[in-house]
Amino acid sequence: MKPVLAASLFLHLPCLALITGLSPLLAQNPAAPAPAKKDEKPPIVFVPVDYELVNAFPGIKFEQPLGIVSAPDDNKRLFIVEKTGRVQVVTGLDTGKLEKKLFLDLTQIPKATLVTEGECGVLGLAFPPDHAQSGRVFVYYSLKIGGVLHQRVSRFNVSPNDPNSVDNGTEQTLITQKDEASNHNGGDLAFGPDGYLYITAGDGGAGNDKFDNARFINKGFHGAIFRIDVDKKAGNLAPNPHPAISLAADGSAFYAVPKDNPFIGSDSHHGEKIDPKTVRTETWATGLRNPWRIWFDPKNDRLFCGEVGQNMYEEVDLITKGGDYGWPHREALHPFIQGPTADKEPTTGFKPIDPIFEYPRSTGLSVTGGVVYRGDKFPQFKEKYIFADYAFGRVIALEDTGKAQWSDETIAQEVGIAGIGIDPRDGEVLFANMALGEVKHLQSKASSN
Repeated sequence: MKPVLAASLFLHLPCLALITGLSPLLAQNPAAPAPAKKDEKPPIVFVPVDYELVNAFPGIKFEQPLGIVSAPDDNKRLFIVEKTGRVQVVTGLDTGKLEKKLFLDLTQIPKATLVTEGECGVLGLAFPPDHAQSGRVFVYYSLKIGGVLHQRVSRFNVSPNDPNSVDNGTEQTLITQKDEASNHNGGDLAFGPDGYLYITAGDGGAGNDKFDNARFINKGFHGAIFRIDVDKKAGNLAPNPHPAISLAADGSAFYAVPKDNPFIGSDSHHGEKIDPKTVRTETWATGLRNPWRIWFDPKNDRLFCGEVGQNMYEEVDLITKGGDYGWPHREALHPFIQGPTADKEPTTGFKPIDPIFEYPRSTGLSVTGGVVYRGDKFPQFKEKYIFADYAFGRVIALEDTGKAQWSDETIAQEVGIAGIGIDPRDGEVLFANMALGEVKHLQSKASSN
């Protein structure tokens, strides 16, 4: 994501002008936009839409919400991730007597400081398939240790006496990656249908892949989606050594690497020789700048990802095993010439996967990955992927028509959507508006008249 301080959202957003009545959908305006000058922001364009977002939980406010998560097989509760340091749980979904309770508080960390400025904060939450039995919870958050910024993935357990409260004393860190800049953190977590934990990480921040991370599979935990085994199942492997990995007293990591991960044993990448012992074998897919929100489709196990662009394009990807999504050599479908290798794409071993959708700066500046709609309220959106743009507020439905680029329709518009999830009660789409502090759902404008 790009800067997301909700308290000053409209200072950060590109609102040089508000232009109404125009519709620069990619399908209607296929010409590539001119690169913006340094610090120049394009105007937000508001377009005619038939739907709006309304508060799904009237009377309940959140502090900079950016994630909406359900526990497996649980339609009574919903968990809202707040960037500023807490996770709230909304209970009573089954009775209609909704109540917000504090589930996890990370505002005070032993021997460290939570970082919430810029794109840092509590960024991801995931429940394993066995959560009801194990009580385990996995969290991604930003912190400073000795004044140095890091991004961390940890395991916690809920209190044995209260399933709606995490016991902070149970924290076990898994990965704590030193971070040279506060942006491009990825930070989403999701358990796949295989029971493994998938972790998104950006390229380390700054701009133009300044730290030259994303094109490597043998540096740190950057520019990729990682897949780990938090259960350490028999037959899976120990990770290759790295300073970011937490170790037990016996020197072992607190997770394993699934034995079918795609880069295990790799001795070259993009045509360059590498030592297999240095490979981040946790890597599932590579070449990502800032993957902001992933989602597994339970119907067919497809993994969707919103990938935030640099200068000209945002994109939506379908993530596949071993996939290379091009960054920093490509931005969406286009060569990127401002990265650490300029315009020199690898001559061998470089086969970037095209996004299923891209859109230019005239349509938005920061994609928020979404979900496939399978609710009953809006049959016209069945099987469409619904996502949003944080900066311009476009809520877009994508339809797979059999072409490389999916067809798009802007259905609503509201600035500040940083997370998208599903209501476990009825399958309707929920939107976390970080600026307004609300979780919202879709409604026809006609029904509000």
